[in-house]
Amino acid sequence: MERITLERNKRTYGRRPKNSNGSKTQKDIAEDIKSFGVSNVPGPKSSIHTLAIIGQIEGHVLLPTQNKATKYEHIMPQLVNVEENDEIEGLLLLLNTIGGDVEAGLAIAEMIASISKPKVSLVLGGGHSIGVPLATAADYSFIAPSATMTIHPIRMNGLVIGVPQTFRYFYKMQQRITEFIVKHSGIKAEKLHELMTATDELANDIGTILIGRETVEHGIINEVGGVKEAFQKLRELIEQSKN
Repeated sequence: MERITLERNKRTYGRRPKNSNGSKTQKDIAEDIKSFGVSNVPGPKSSIHTLAIIGQIEGHVLLPTQNKATKYEHIMPQLVNVEENDEIEGLLLLLNTIGGDVEAGLAIAEMIASISKPKVSLVLGGGHSIGVPLATAADYSFIAPSATMTIHPIRMNGLVIGVPQTFRYFYKMQQRITEFIVKHSGIKAEKLHELMTATDELANDIGTILIGRETVEHGIINEVGGVKEAFQKLRELIEQSKN
């Protein structure tokens, strides 16, 4: 009996148990949520990969445990999988973020923009700060009627040395973000700069808060809509890519 048990352990060691039909167990699903922020990776029944970016975008420094955060090291492998996996035909990006690390957010946005497959983004709740380039990185973007987007200049936490090199660094970083948004949306650089430097919108900051349709009127987002409209547009883009 002991020998049989050992042989069985050898055969199952290192593999997660699955249900009799080959589907994931609840433990597998929980592990996926913990590791990647998603409950499943699209299988044969789903050709659209849904990616949620929520809370604060975590960069090279760990955020406090009570913060709801999106880790860039979880997002990047998923984006690579979207490009590489032939079963995935399109990407739906769901955004409800307050912003976060500039370089991490911009890196994710660049990866999204470089994916060859159709991509649609949907801003739900908020797409603030570095969430703006993330929303515009898709081929087509939607925003919920009640969702908001905050347009403001970059800022830095911690030690800031008051020398000309610091201000040049700020300027270059801001230019990277501005150029990306202008390239991937319909807003002009002059108008974007005007929104970023407005002083009569926010009580303790400079910038502008745009609600729903206002983002469309300024050319940042393509259309006001929800999940239904986003899926319809994504399927339309997928069909166009096949022709």
